[in-house]
Amino acid sequence: MPRILLVEDEDVNREMFRRRLTARGFDVLTAENGEKAIETINTGENRLLLDVMICDIRMPKVNGIEAIAYFRQNYPRVPLIVLTGFPDTEMATSLLRQGVVDYLVKPVEREKLEASVARAMEQRELAHL
Repeated sequence: MPRILLVEDEDVNREMFRRRLTARGFDVLTAENGEKAIETINTGENRLLLDVMICDIRMPKVNGIEAIAYFRQNYPRVPLIVLTGFPDTEMATSLLRQGVVDYLVKPVEREKLEASVARAMEQRELAHL
């Protein structure tokens, strides 16, 4: 079962995205901020079994930009999707140039989220070839 790390500070959104992805057959780990995400990804077998990361940008403690920089450096083969309620064209362009799979603006339609995760999974499989 593919595993996703979902980093979202808003409880309602985190639970909604978790349910959507779980219903599509994913094992979803959640974290409410970048600090918890880094803690989660470095716990037990999580680092070996992570297929996709979905990360919000504006969060308390370790924000999304810091968390994404950490993930890109330490887990370069794990595809990353950015999720934000505050679109920023320059930031989106910069993150996409850095290899982020997608930059989604909340509210995100279920189909768009699923398509983005499917692209990330394809990228992950290609990285293993």
